[in-house]
Amino acid sequence: MNFLILADMKRIVYLFFPIIFAACSTDFIDLLPQSTVSVDVMYQTDNDFRDAVVGSYAILQSQYVNMYIFGDMRSDDAIQLVVKADTQSESDLFTLASTNGTINSTWRNYYSLIFRVNTVLSKIEEADPAIVTNKNRHTGEARFLRALAYFDLVRLFGDVPLVTTPISATEALNTPREKIDAIYELIISDFTSAEQLLPASYSGSNVGRATSGAAKALLGKVYLTRHDFAKAESKLQEVTNMSYSLLPNFNDLYDYAKDKHHSEYIFDIEYASGNNVSNSMTNRFMPNEGVFLTFCGIAGIGGESNSPSEILRNLFDDNDKRKDISVAVYGGWINGAGDFVAFNNAGTNKSYTKKYITRVPTSDDSPANWKVTRYADVLLMYAEALNENGKTEQALTYLNIVRQRAGVPAYSGLSQSETREVIYTERRLELCFEGHRWFDLIRTGRALTNESLMAKGIRPFNLLFPVPWSQVQVVNNPSIFWQNEGY
Repeated sequence: MNFLILADMKRIVYLFFPIIFAACSTDFIDLLPQSTVSVDVMYQTDNDFRDAVVGSYAILQSQYVNMYIFGDMRSDDAIQLVVKADTQSESDLFTLASTNGTINSTWRNYYSLIFRVNTVLSKIEEADPAIVTNKNRHTGEARFLRALAYFDLVRLFGDVPLVTTPISATEALNTPREKIDAIYELIISDFTSAEQLLPASYSGSNVGRATSGAAKALLGKVYLTRHDFAKAESKLQEVTNMSYSLLPNFNDLYDYAKDKHHSEYIFDIEYASGNNVSNSMTNRFMPNEGVFLTFCGIAGIGGESNSPSEILRNLFDDNDKRKDISVAVYGGWINGAGDFVAFNNAGTNKSYTKKYITRVPTSDDSPANWKVTRYADVLLMYAEALNENGKTEQALTYLNIVRQRAGVPAYSGLSQSETREVIYTERRLELCFEGHRWFDLIRTGRALTNESLMAKGIRPFNLLFPVPWSQVQVVNNPSIFWQNEGY
């Protein structure tokens, strides 16, 4: 997590949190309290803007530790096998309510981030480039982060308030939920600006910040989500012409003792042990089997969450090099001697992913990154766009690059419809437990016809999550701020 400058991270977080939360009585969009010292004094130097942007990244750390609840648990790849009375289970079973705490914190996290970057953008516009020497980069990062926040918000909640400048509490209470098309216009504009302003790479302590490649990759995903396959193809092709490449060994992607910023890395939510910048995902996704936790060097208990479904486990060919890391071995583990060891705890989860397993000497202090997008994701999106544009043979070429690393046979001679199906399946095999599957089901119109999800009780309104009830109450004006249908 180089770019966050770990020694300064807690100082930066504490610097910004009191300003945002000190005196806002609306509990709506996090706003700058009118009684605080003028924000102008905080935005004078290049370091001031740098710290403000770093504080915005910090919010993503808090948010993405729960992204699996939306992107994985909601889908047919993951299942909650043991604990049945928590947010993960409610997401899995389509019973998540508008009063749920994770729903509320998700809304607040994204609008806290939007408030911060809106403030940066409003202050940096008139900044002197001779003083704010990284003006373009700070602007590009702010717009990248705002685009990412709105992309997540619109996919989770649908119509949401569109806020592009710092606003007062009164203005916030009168800001309507904006239609999806208008939200996407801002997302596309912000990512387009970001790709033009950001560098292709960084060095030293700046490694890990958003790059032009990250902006292009996510813009390509936006176009794919909007079914604008021509623009998706064009944008994703640009990423394939950059310096990215797949790691030779798939397992190295999840070896957090190695460099996280490799040739396949495009954009992660960055974590590191200690200094208040770690996460709980390693513990959350482990079976609660003491001997196995000790074998893996993980302190604390296993959270029994985000378990691979039987359908997903059965999709993997036995020779697929991704299988062991992605869905592990059912009912136990392979010890140092290469022997299978069955779990002793009869009540524990028998199914787990190893994508987030790493040594965690202190409970819930994991350094495992969350991969927002990586190069394999880009290759598969590019293959999908090519195929939808009638370039099926070319699409198979890029699909097979991913399959070659996995050690499974290449595809050839498939029709467009057959290629569409194998690309969808390949995304499951390659990207499971990285938050993609639910959003893939939604953008391809497959959620409501998915047999696994139908068996769990999915209904049409479940394609969106509920807006937090606290937000509906505080605005108290259904003509501009309504609850999503069905909740």
